[in-house]
Amino acid sequence: MADEKIVVIAVKKPNQDEERFASSLQELTSLSHTAGGDVKQIMTQKRDRIHPATYIGSGKIKEIRSIIDELDIDLVISNDELSAGQLRNLASLLGVRIIDRSQLILDIFAMRARTKEGKLQVELAQLEYALPRLRGQGVEMSRLGAGIGTRGPGETKLETDQRHIRRRIYDIKKRLETVVKQREQYRKRRKTKDVFQIAIVGYTNAGKSTLFNRLTHSNSLEEDQLFATLDPLTRKIQLPAGLQVLITDTVGFLQDLPTALIAAFKSTLEEVTEADFLLHVVDGSHPDQDQQQDTVMQLLKELNAQSIPMLTVYNKKDLLKQDVIPINQPHLVISAYESSDVVRLVSTIERLLKEAWQRYNVKLDPDQGKLIHQLEKETIVEHKIFDEMTNIFQVYGYMRHDHPLNRILEE
Repeated sequence: MADEKIVVIAVKKPNQDEERFASSLQELTSLSHTAGGDVKQIMTQKRDRIHPATYIGSGKIKEIRSIIDELDIDLVISNDELSAGQLRNLASLLGVRIIDRSQLILDIFAMRARTKEGKLQVELAQLEYALPRLRGQGVEMSRLGAGIGTRGPGETKLETDQRHIRRRIYDIKKRLETVVKQREQYRKRRKTKDVFQIAIVGYTNAGKSTLFNRLTHSNSLEEDQLFATLDPLTRKIQLPAGLQVLITDTVGFLQDLPTALIAAFKSTLEEVTEADFLLHVVDGSHPDQDQQQDTVMQLLKELNAQSIPMLTVYNKKDLLKQDVIPINQPHLVISAYESSDVVRLVSTIERLLKEAWQRYNVKLDPDQGKLIHQLEKETIVEHKIFDEMTNIFQVYGYMRHDHPLNRILEE
């Protein structure tokens, strides 16, 4: 199927930073490409405020109308979220389908969702977005629409009867509550086993899944597209000294993420809040990396995860035009494709943990093999020496302050 031909429209307000505005348009173009579209033209207008009825002024609408006819455009995408009235008025004035940035992101999430939970969360976000925009959109809205902005995980036609949609939202929320409870129980089980948890976070397309795959020797979805990963994956890895940790790949962050989506994906992002350590992956070659880092840090703050120890990993060093100037410390510059860099990353994680954890030195009898094995798996063992004269194992290492083994070692 041929790519849909798209015109992007955007209003630049006086207080908007020029670079930020340009990067949001570049991002919208990338999002359109990810959704299977081809942006033929970007039309911008400087305005003191967004037009309440049509988003942009009447003169610009005439210009866009002629571009639509000239280039045979299929779809118009607005850089800002539109109200029901603006959507309706623009569709009638321009004569083609119109969606906004939020609908586009929701559409990509609908394409990407793999698990039952992911699909439910996308459908919930789409319904919550659609509910206030129903008036005047005709008698029914097809869930089996064709083209960008019409995809969804549901397989039936859904009447736009508000009561029906509210009932469906209630039903999805109930089902998601069950999933969240199951996830919480799973996390509690992981916590009682005292497995150290690392979460990989970062802006979308920074290379998180590539790094996850290199660290875990697995093959999760890895694409040069926005939102390649939606459902969190967790695998076990071992650090050089033997400490076993769980590592989780998470959904990419994005500036101006639809509010409904942040709320709907809260349970997915809760994986981040449960982590003991964060790997913040940054595309070191991206011209707007400072803004992207700020977005991630702001979202971590909203999740109450800003105080979790973190290593910032500036990825894609093979694409760097100049040296990275880090705005977060501690940091590391790597290419996820270079195995020596991945080894260096793992060693750096271990070194940072040793710096943060408390040192221990314990003497154990040979018949305490189970405890020795536990120390090797759950702490960083630096030396293990067996003294044949005293028939005693001397173990030196580093341990988390809140690890249950602290009590045993103090006895």
